[in-house]
This record gives sequence, C-alpha cells and structure tokens, in this order.
Amino acid sequence: MTFGEKLKEARLALNLSQTELSQMTGISERSLYTYEQLGTIPRKSNIRKLAEALHISVSYLLDEDETDTQSHIDEDMFIADAKEKFGAKGAKEAQEVLGRVSSLFAGGDLDDDAKDVFFQALMTVYMDSKKTAQEKFTPKKYRKHKDKT
Repeated sequence: MTFGEKLKEARLALNLSQTELSQMTGISERSLYTYEQLGTIPRKSNIRKLAEALHISVSYLLDEDETDTQSHIDEDMFIADAKEKFGAKGAKEAQEVLGRVSSLFAGGDLDDDAKDVFFQALMTVYMDSKKTAQEKFTPKKYRKHKDKT
C-alpha cells in the first residue's frame, strides 16, 4: 500500500473526515487531499502529527511493505519521548539502544509477551538513567525547572 492509501485507511478506520483530521493536526484539508489522492509525501513534522493523531507508526506510513499498523509505535514513541526530554542527542542514544537489542527481538527465543515486557523495562531504565544523569551532571543554571504545585 502507498502512503496515501495507508493514510486514508487509517483515517477511515477511526471514522474521521478530512476536516476532522485537519482540525486535529493543524494540517490543511487541501494538504490531506494531496497526501491521500495524489500520493504526495508530507514533511517529517506533518508525518509525525498524522501518525500520532491516527494512532499508527511513522514506519507504517512510510514503508510500503509494512502491513502492521502497530509495528514500531512503541519504538517511535520512545525515541520521540527521549528527544523531547533530552534533545537530539537523547533521541540518537535511544535509537542506538534499540539497535543494540534488535537481534534479541528478531531471532531470540522470547515470545511476544516477554519481548513486550523486556522492551517496556528497557525504556523505563533508559529514561530513568538519563534523568538521573541530567540531574547529577547538568549545572543547575542549565536545568529545566518545573514548578511542583
């Protein structure tokens, strides 16, 4: 399936009109039409908005051979979360961590449930470690402060 076909299918699966998807994402209806009908590929920021609004992965939208709408969603969200919290370097490190364990998921003796548990634990450990390192090694004047109210 093409990008446009996948986009339309995902939108219709959620019973959304192009107008509703446009309002959810801030992408114009005209742009959505060109994505779905003419096969135009949007810029990365719009692809991410569409994937999040439609609860599908960026990988699913972009890879014509990918047929699993849930594939890579956890990974995509993990990398996006790392980028939001720790910047581009954090996203790169998150991607490297995923690359290092991909063989375990692909060829190991773990069943799907065990893989899911392992991946969730890995994400938690990574994010906690990054947060601890950020608090420990970033000078106070450069830390982002959040009010606790």
